[in-house]
This record gives sequence, structure tokens and C-alpha cells, in this order.
Amino acid sequence: MNVAKNIRVVLIDDHALCRRGLAELLERRPGISVAGFTGDPDEASRMIAAENPDLVVLDLRMPQMDGLTLLKRLREEGCKAPALILTMSDAQEDLARALRAGVRGYILKDMEPDDLVDAIQRVAKGEMVVAPALMLKLANMLDSTQQSQSRESLMVSLTEREREILEHLAHGESNKAIARKLDISHDTVKLHVRHILSKLNLTSRVEAAIFAVEHRIAP
Repeated sequence: MNVAKNIRVVLIDDHALCRRGLAELLERRPGISVAGFTGDPDEASRMIAAENPDLVVLDLRMPQMDGLTLLKRLREEGCKAPALILTMSDAQEDLARALRAGVRGYILKDMEPDDLVDAIQRVAKGEMVVAPALMLKLANMLDSTQQSQSRESLMVSLTEREREILEHLAHGESNKAIARKLDISHDTVKLHVRHILSKLNLTSRVEAAIFAVEHRIAP
């Protein structure tokens, strides 16, 4: 029997209440443990070097050093763990800066706790996650680089079920959530997602969600 790997997380946030509250939330979830939390950049560097976590969760705006500057420093120090930004900022320019810096997730602090935990788990597994509320801004941001017209012709290759799953992807739903709603297996959803990405020449769930928004498959 395979045992799921425990996700070890380091939390970096200058607000003590926020980081302690998030630490308590994550510690109550099976499969996740908090390797440490701090609001000090220097302590964060030492902590990550010592703990070698599976995921780093950073606030974007901190007084001593903003999250992206700290992330750059951590990368220079050898940290290879995926990074997720947890912030109050829904500004398009902040999202753009974070994606250019190589973060794997950008989520908002007003998310429901279950959605936040799901996002952390997905980023730790290698997925890219952006808050559903930011999908339209992400679509606008990437519009100049999207090959929308060429992909429109590819829409006809999607089956009815694949279009249905694409709509759920646009709402930021996980494979498990989609499987429950459509009453199909988790593996079947994964297979459909792979087919969708292949047919539309996309590389990630986030790109698929953007595509769905741009082509009005989902609001």
C-alpha cells in the first residue's frame, strides 16, 4: 500500500496572526506539516536551508523585504522548492511580476480555507494554481501572447465531455471535485484533462482555464 508523501511547508508572512492561523489550519490537515514559519527574511533563509521544505508559502508585501525579492534570494541560496504567493493583492501587475518570478501559485487570503489547502496541495504536486477570481486578469495579461485564433479552430476537436470538464477547470476546480460533480472517476478526469491540453496545444490547467474564459466557455 502506497502512503501519500507528507508535504512539508514553510510559511513566510510578516503578520503573526496570519502565519500562526495558517500554520494551525495546515497542521490539522492530513498529509501536511508546517516545517516552520517566520516573518523575518534572514530567519526564513536559515529555516529553509535547515528544513529543505517541499513548498514555500510567501506573503507578497512585507516591510523588510517583499516576497518576490526574498524568493529571488532564496533561489540564489539554492532553494528549489516550489513557491506559492498568498496575498491580499489582486492587482494585475503583482500577478504578472509573480509569474515572471517563477512562482507556481498565486492565491488570495480571502479564499475559503478548504480551497486554500487544496491550492497548497496542488502546487506541491507540481500544478500551477491561480486564484479563480484572477482568471480574467490573467487572460487579459496574456492576451498578447496567446494564440487564440489558431486555437479556436481546435475547439471542434473537443468532445462534449471535454468541453464540460474545461468549464470546470475555468472555475479552478480540482480533479477530485470535477469527478464528484460529474460522477466519474478521478483517473477518468485526469485522462480528459490530458486530452484537452493535447488537443488545444496547452501546457497547464491554468492555460486551459484562460482559454475557456477567453472563448466564453465559462464566465
